[in-house]
Amino acid sequence: MQQGGYVYIMSSPNRNTLYVGVTSNLCQRVEQHRSKFYPVGFTSKYNCVMLVYYNSFQGIEEAIFEEKRLKAGNRKQKERLINSINPDWIDLWDLVCGSGLIY
Repeated sequence: MQQGGYVYIMSSPNRNTLYVGVTSNLCQRVEQHRSKFYPVGFTSKYNCVMLVYYNSFQGIEEAIFEEKRLKAGNRKQKERLINSINPDWIDLWDLVCGSGLIY
């Protein structure tokens, strides 16, 4: 049985730092970033607590491929991707996870 996956981008509130990640459980993983579950991790260190982009995939392998592609790109490419679905860079956490749309 193939499990789906998500690629997501977290941002610091001042938009200085971006983090690209992949997961099979978007809300759980974003909650870990927001709560600084891993206190010495990148997102904790740079306060990447805002979910500004995500995309779902039918297979985790597809999501991993996309994560690698995004990580290999430059910041401008990531900003264009975020702006394409979230031009105001609002935190999508409440919209996606708080509403129960994805769990």
